[in-house]
Amino acid sequence: MKPMSRAFVAGATGYTGREVVRRLVEQGMSTVAHVRPESPRLEQWRRGFVALGASVEATAWEERAMAESLRRLQPTLIFALLGTTRARGRAARRKGGPLETYESVDYGLTMLLLRAVKSSAPAARFIYLSSIGAGSRSANPYLEARRRAEEEIRQSGVSYVIARPSFITGPGRDETRPLERIGAVVIDGALVVAGFLGARRLRERYGSTTNVILARALVRLAFDAAAVNTIVESDGLRI
Repeated sequence: MKPMSRAFVAGATGYTGREVVRRLVEQGMSTVAHVRPESPRLEQWRRGFVALGASVEATAWEERAMAESLRRLQPTLIFALLGTTRARGRAARRKGGPLETYESVDYGLTMLLLRAVKSSAPAARFIYLSSIGAGSRSANPYLEARRRAEEEIRQSGVSYVIARPSFITGPGRDETRPLERIGAVVIDGALVVAGFLGARRLRERYGSTTNVILARALVRLAFDAAAVNTIVESDGLRI
């Protein structure tokens, strides 16, 4: 690891993002956790990340401001771990906050970050957390937002790693996400049966993972020279 290397984690307060920050710090990486400036828990997040050994940036999600922050920080690794849910979007509408949709967050903020990287830190590696199923056009708005983001990342000229995990589950989520939990249990159960019937590859590809295992894989891939400009499916994220 180079002495001046630095990681910038967008989506640091998310379920996977928190573990990515923890893992980077454990490996001795200078780590910057991004927190939305309007977050009601900004100071709580700041105290938590500083206690881990990371620093905190609360740059607004505005392209010029983000580009200026990246120009100042000059990160060598940029983790794009951004995403929303329908429940979060409904909650934002009730509170009169900015619109949160797959289009505005999963795609829009990822693209804003990518443009800022291209203008201010073009030598950085861009690690994008996508989803299994995002490799082809879909009527599902979540998967389609991810597919479009992947396409633009691949065409950007920026060094990248795209990760496509299956369900991410485990304890410690801020959001309960009962449907995702149930889906993971049902699919994992079906895949165990499939594994006994000889469909081991199917089980490895579609089985759920935890945020800890996924974070470990994302950080490993970020430092892997052989992983440059690659797409890693879920079975490669449990190694």
